[in-house]
Amino acid sequence: MTAENDPSIDIVDKHRWVRASSLRLYSGLVLMVFLCMHLINHSLGLISLDAMEAGRTVFVAVWRNPLGTVILLLAMMVHVVLVFAKLLAHRSYKRIPAKEVLQITMGLAIPPLLAGHLIGTRVSHELIGIHDSYAYVLFNLWIAAPEQAAMQTAGTLVAWLHGCLGLHFWLRLKPWYEDAFPYLYTIAIILPLLALTGFVNGANEVETLLRDPIWKQNFFDALGITDAKYQWYLQVREVTYIVIVVLLMTLLLSRIFWFIYFRRETLISITYPDGRIISGAPGSTILEISQLGNIPHAAVCGGRGRCSTCRVRIISGEDTLPPPSDKELAVLKRVGASEGTRLACQIQAVSNLSVAPLLPAKATARHSFSRPRYLQGEEKEIAILFADLRSFTKFSEHKLPYDVVFVINQYFRHMGEAIERSGGHLDKFIGDGVMALFGLEDKPDIAARKALSAAKEMAIELDLMNKSLKSDLSEPLQIGIGVHIGSVIVGEMGYGKATSITAIGDAVNTASRLENMNKEYGSQLIFSEKTALAAGFEGNSSREKVMIRGRNEPLGIHIIKDAMTLQIDKG
Repeated sequence: MTAENDPSIDIVDKHRWVRASSLRLYSGLVLMVFLCMHLINHSLGLISLDAMEAGRTVFVAVWRNPLGTVILLLAMMVHVVLVFAKLLAHRSYKRIPAKEVLQITMGLAIPPLLAGHLIGTRVSHELIGIHDSYAYVLFNLWIAAPEQAAMQTAGTLVAWLHGCLGLHFWLRLKPWYEDAFPYLYTIAIILPLLALTGFVNGANEVETLLRDPIWKQNFFDALGITDAKYQWYLQVREVTYIVIVVLLMTLLLSRIFWFIYFRRETLISITYPDGRIISGAPGSTILEISQLGNIPHAAVCGGRGRCSTCRVRIISGEDTLPPPSDKELAVLKRVGASEGTRLACQIQAVSNLSVAPLLPAKATARHSFSRPRYLQGEEKEIAILFADLRSFTKFSEHKLPYDVVFVINQYFRHMGEAIERSGGHLDKFIGDGVMALFGLEDKPDIAARKALSAAKEMAIELDLMNKSLKSDLSEPLQIGIGVHIGSVIVGEMGYGKATSITAIGDAVNTASRLENMNKEYGSQLIFSEKTALAAGFEGNSSREKVMIRGRNEPLGIHIIKDAMTLQIDKG
């Protein structure tokens, strides 16, 4: 049973939001909204201190009511706990991409950079009654302790970059993200710059106001800061830093633990299609072992189990693997994975395996989008059309290169438009020939009708082209078209940028040979009897039975002198 038709997936999808990775994402989104509103509030300093205070009123109304407080505290606790748990469980950081190492490092830097500010504002307000107005914050950071301003600025920028990277790693798997990226990137640059300049402008205004003795006296009277409260703040900050150091040391100890644990384990082996065998510790994922052995392996999401680009086909040893988790099943269903396909980042190997990565190492986020199953390789009954220009080589010998390129491009454009207009997939141009596929997502009868319709449209387009280029052509261009329907293997094939959707099989060869037979019969279109039956063709044609090289039985064919006269019901 494939992931696509597994009924348990429906249950998985209904509860997928409770997964740890989803909770980590949602809590991060809450914190990012909080930070965005905070930066927007800072930006109001470009107007005035009063504008900052007015914006703070809205900010406080959202985040300091009981519901907002609970949501914010839960988001902070869940995000910190789940991220910390993930880092503790991570077996190795050696092969993590640099951009993800940067995000992790910035995440670890946020607590020590912002702990003092958090304690001095929200915590002090809730526990000892400090009125943490913008004037109070700006005075403390800009005048009383300017070194804290540098730490606060660094903390804000680090938190913003950390959040933006997290959003990027998540959103890059969305089909719309590529178009939206320039706009989101602009916002990501402008918002912190506005916030920092607003902060400086507001701080300068506070500095000016402090020169007024009456304002200064009222300001300090309203704060109500005593030596006892200040000492409380220092003690709480010190305890917080101790806790942070202990947690960071725990992470360090986890690295030592995994190092010792791995050395005691009996290694397992993963065999790859090129014959390379890489050893790793039991319990490591296939992706981790690939990275350990420098095996090029796609993983757009960094091994988070989101993108599916690391998927592999298990060639041997599948019976020793644990079943896919809910998370893995959901991703495999999304991409329509075939039976035997697993995510390399989610499989914890416990014995020797033989695997084959299904995507190129340089796969992009586009490979993670939901795609038709036939792209992975599928046997389908489709119609194949071949077309070829007659005597074009002779034509090109008497023309300038520019003229040749111009004419051939006009030909390709007209033929391509005819094929696509008829519902076909333009497979490739081969010299001055064209190959097209019909029925990738249609039933065979529809595919056959579309292929014959395309042949007629191509003949019409060629006639229009000959008329428009009459002055450039010594004689009209002639074309031969062959169409056959049959079972072929369809999928994305090729290497690198030369990868495309194509088909291979006997039916492809037959269609090509039918096209070539037009020379013998002086015709424009030849299609097989099987194509005619599938399309329900009952029009006029010359019929023959011919032997096709590579086939044991004669093949019935229909011969059409002028494809523009083809009578076909488009259904």
